[in-house]
Amino acid sequence: MKTARLFQLASLLATTLALSACGFHLRENANLPAQMQRMHVTVNGGGELERRLTRALETSDVTIEDAAGPGIAELRVPTARFSTETLSAGGYVRITEYAVRYHVEFDVTDADGHPLLPVQRIDMSREYSYDASNTVGNESQVQELQRSLNDDMVQAILFRLQAASKHQLAEPASAASTH
Repeated sequence: MKTARLFQLASLLATTLALSACGFHLRENANLPAQMQRMHVTVNGGGELERRLTRALETSDVTIEDAAGPGIAELRVPTARFSTETLSAGGYVRITEYAVRYHVEFDVTDADGHPLLPVQRIDMSREYSYDASNTVGNESQVQELQRSLNDDMVQAILFRLQAASKHQLAEPASAASTH
């Protein structure tokens, strides 16, 4: 009994150390600056990216506003598109591998239209194998890849917003030199 309990404890400790050593960290909320605490989000075409991005910003204590106005930053996503690319073909020119690509462009402006974060471009992709005998399974595989890419894209956008708050929004260089 005591040996089994000691083994469980050692196993738990080894797992914890392995996860911390490989760089694994739980996703945290983004720490955004005061200029971004109230935000209006517009995503061209709306959809899943807009819902997930809005939810992630709310989780980070950002107040999402229905319209732009005084004291409200604007996160604009004019481009968010998926595409599919053929990677390889098998015998008799059957396509066997595809890549789902996701291209997003966004920027953030303050209430007066001044850029808080200039246009950012993020490209992501996932590869998958195509099975000609299971077209229903292939469609669900693409949908799952798109969901995964949306999740990763939301995190990438939040990381960019947080990085901008640490580097660019601290204090403009011209203001810093006048003190």
